[in-house]
Amino acid sequence: MNHPSSSVARPAPRTRTARPAVSLLLALVLALAALAGGAAARPAPAAAATTTVTNLAHLDFLLDDVRPKAVTGHTTYRLAEEPELKVPWTYADRKDDGTYSRVGGGDLDPKTGDYSQGAFNTDDIARAAVVYLRHWRQTGSADSRTKAYDLLRAVAYLQTTSGPSYGRSVLWMQADGTLNPSAEPAELPDPSDSADSYWQARSLWAYGEGYAAFKGEDPAFARFLRDRIRLSVRALNHDVLARYGDYEKADGVKVPSWLVVDGADASAEAVLGLSAYVGAAKGDDLARDALRKLARGIAAMATDPDDWPYGAVLPWAQSRSDWHAWSSQQSAALARSSKVLGKPSLLEPAVTEAMRFDPTLLTSSGADNGWLPAPVETVQIAYGVDSRVQSLLAVADAGGTKAANELAGLEAAWFFGANRSGKAMYDPATGVTFDGLEADGRINPNSGAESTIHGLLTMLALDAHPAVRARATALTSVVSRDGLRVVEAEAATSTTGSVVTPESAWTGESSWSGGKYLALDAGETATLDLGDGNVPVSVAPVTWQEEDGTARSRWTQGDGRLGTLKHRVGDQGITAASGALLPQGLDRTVVPGDGPVTVVAQRDTVELDAVLVRPLLSSAVLKGASATTTLLQSASAERQSTQVVPTGASAMVRVYDGRGRLTKSRTITAATSIRLPAHGIVVVAE
Repeated sequence: MNHPSSSVARPAPRTRTARPAVSLLLALVLALAALAGGAAARPAPAAAATTTVTNLAHLDFLLDDVRPKAVTGHTTYRLAEEPELKVPWTYADRKDDGTYSRVGGGDLDPKTGDYSQGAFNTDDIARAAVVYLRHWRQTGSADSRTKAYDLLRAVAYLQTTSGPSYGRSVLWMQADGTLNPSAEPAELPDPSDSADSYWQARSLWAYGEGYAAFKGEDPAFARFLRDRIRLSVRALNHDVLARYGDYEKADGVKVPSWLVVDGADASAEAVLGLSAYVGAAKGDDLARDALRKLARGIAAMATDPDDWPYGAVLPWAQSRSDWHAWSSQQSAALARSSKVLGKPSLLEPAVTEAMRFDPTLLTSSGADNGWLPAPVETVQIAYGVDSRVQSLLAVADAGGTKAANELAGLEAAWFFGANRSGKAMYDPATGVTFDGLEADGRINPNSGAESTIHGLLTMLALDAHPAVRARATALTSVVSRDGLRVVEAEAATSTTGSVVTPESAWTGESSWSGGKYLALDAGETATLDLGDGNVPVSVAPVTWQEEDGTARSRWTQGDGRLGTLKHRVGDQGITAASGALLPQGLDRTVVPGDGPVTVVAQRDTVELDAVLVRPLLSSAVLKGASATTTLLQSASAERQSTQVVPTGASAMVRVYDGRGRLTKSRTITAATSIRLPAHGIVVVAE
């Protein structure tokens, strides 16, 4: 499962994923590891080798049956006739013999059998339902149809149907079916059905896809799902959408005030369900209106592609400095809602994100858990990679750009070994997706519900896009990446300033890279070595910018002036802290090999966190036993020329401009000069 610990303040990064190995806040998750419990088994291998990659065996293993007790405000479809609900265990710990133990969240009380959080949670139940729904619709599997039906009934049981919390959802359920509205450690909202939440949004996602699937198969059940959708939408109208059209300030920038938990990320998962429902249920103005409003709120979180974060749709209205890969399906939501609503304008920011941000991500380190704003949390998880794959494929499917399919294949290759470990994160023979990939390349071999679900969502998407699947599965290693990188300020080769270690790296809305920064009082200087490369780079210092601050710095390289920066933001507004940690681009590019860069504080204290260094021509090379793909990205507003050399007999070269339009496609057999359009990309496939 994955959600913030608070609807007001998100940790850095906001993640409680399936028991990843030690890394920053993920170490806290391990501290909550429960005692082993439940059944232990090794997932069965696929019955026969096929070209498809989806294998539900491990998710099947995680499923269990529970008989919930009668609770006021909680019931579900045909509960009296069918008293058992199907639910997935939250975690699965790998044992020394390679089998897995199913485990709940938090500490296990051996006397009661309860976990401090619970055994099952709405987040995972809803997303597991989406897996089985999509598998049923793609393959016709009767077993997946049955499991989707049973899981949707469980999602509905956790939804509160009466009283002041109507339409919202309780998050946790114990192994005996008892609801746990107030988990330990505390979730916010607390109780978990007291306000809008991620799990309410994910329930809508499952309901919407469920309605579209069952409308023709089981009209009575579809009507039940419709009623639960409308119940949830009425709650959102009260809690969130009543503020439609109102804006707040976030460090001087206008942000929408009608997003679920102030999140474009949470709202996106609700929009996925509402898009499926509205597309299948003609004439439901209540749901259509909610879809339109949420989609507009997500679109309002789009960013300028020429500045950090390079056209990405930000996930959280309460921070200008937080982007994370997990739950980053904003573009998928925009693409799908644009088709259902007939609003091409909603697709535009999704295309921008696909063409400007995703290549930046792919040529740097991949789908990191947190750019805050520097790539601080570089753990990578299936939820993050799947979110990028889903967004890219949705953009391509909506007619945004075929380049998005090519980029999706490169993202999905992470599951098959094209990652920093060089090892597969998903096993088609068992259906296991590992829980996390650490910054140093270590793999967490546990395989809980969230990782399993999002691994399978990617596999289902690949099986629905065979050409993308063929490219993704053929690329099993990373040869090289040359993209955005970080130079820490405290690593200055010389300085008259002082290194400061704040009590907490997390500011409430961003994070100091390396947990430190360099303080330069007026007149103090620092010299930074950006490397010895001969390729021009853009330079974006990350500094603390005070509300209405007066600090100013001047940047030079040798005798050349690079720019002067004013370190200030506007009104704090709804953010957690006054001021913001943000990158600011310098006026001129730099050739690192020409010498170090010097900064001098001209006025007041400049708090320098790091410098983001981004080549004007970035690259990533992925390969496998029989395939190689090279991605080139231009970060220049001017055309650039570069030479492409096939590693084998020939290569297919496709050139796209910054808006995703194909400008050239040709086969080359020898070294060839290629001209990149401004902000364009080149994909070289062999």
